[in-house]
Amino acid sequence: MPDITVPIISAYAGGILIILQALLMVLTGLHRGKAGINLGTGGDPVMERKIRRHGNLAENAGLFVAVLAIAEMTVVPSSTIMIIAIGFLVARFSHAIALSTEAGSQGAEGGKIFVLARIIGAFGTLLSFLALGGFLLFNLM
Repeated sequence: MPDITVPIISAYAGGILIILQALLMVLTGLHRGKAGINLGTGGDPVMERKIRRHGNLAENAGLFVAVLAIAEMTVVPSSTIMIIAIGFLVARFSHAIALSTEAGSQGAEGGKIFVLARIIGAFGTLLSFLALGGFLLFNLM
């Protein structure tokens, strides 16, 4: 029977991401209640940003953590897993911060730092996905 490695790094990453997801969910719900919006955005651009911030994390985090755990339990070295996981976490926090502002989501004047945070978030997520998939496939060969 093969020796199964418990995916500890993936568990830490998953724990951090699910807390971030819960926080974004609460912030979205609080805004929804305050603005009197039952479903959708109600034409409120702040609500739209909060929904996208929450939804974008949900779209990316689950698949990432699942594949990270598979990579960690099989063939990818722990040091590589750690670097990729940290990169993904930094990217997702950067993206959430960027979408907390009009400047980060719409490129409004005077918000270059938030636009940069969104770029870091988007490209960091993409690079994390490509690195994880690449290292997993390379090490399986």
